[in-house]
Amino acid sequence: MAKKDVPPRWDRKMQQRLARGEAAALGEFYDRFASLVHGLAHRVLGDERAADGITREVFVHVWEHPDTYDPKQGPLRTWVATLTHRLAVQRLRATETAALAREGSGTPEELEHKVRRASVAARADYIVQSMPVPLRSALERAYFQRRDYRQTATDLGITEDEARRRLRLGLQLLSTAHESEAPGAPPGYGGAV
Repeated sequence: MAKKDVPPRWDRKMQQRLARGEAAALGEFYDRFASLVHGLAHRVLGDERAADGITREVFVHVWEHPDTYDPKQGPLRTWVATLTHRLAVQRLRATETAALAREGSGTPEELEHKVRRASVAARADYIVQSMPVPLRSALERAYFQRRDYRQTATDLGITEDEARRRLRLGLQLLSTAHESEAPGAPPGYGGAV
């Protein structure tokens, strides 16, 4: 069994290749994580162009500072999600603070509430994307198709007990979206809003 503090082999190799400045490594890294990065940024910012800007910033940071990834803290996916989340929340705060100063409408408390809401939504999206397919499938049926656990069990060809277990575990994972850590991040990766 693999040690908990040892990242997957791909993560270690990718970090080494990026540190050596291999352009092909950045391409592979981009192919693997671009949709995650853009999706999280868009979820926080609610703006396509701003999400494009954050996506560029994240990949520039990865290219220029691959050594800031600490394999002992978790997988590359979590590191990239945390970086994206932090940059997107910073951009949202800056944008909203500037609008608040310019227009004079709203309060700092309303700004923080908006940032917090966007941050939690982005974490929830990340959690759903990262959970195992069986859990995600059960939650999608229950939520989007408004199926109960019996109908979900029938749809998925599993027992009712298994359907309840998957739904319970999926909801438990989603409930962590309200925590102050970044999506799926182990302690120490920060990302608090």
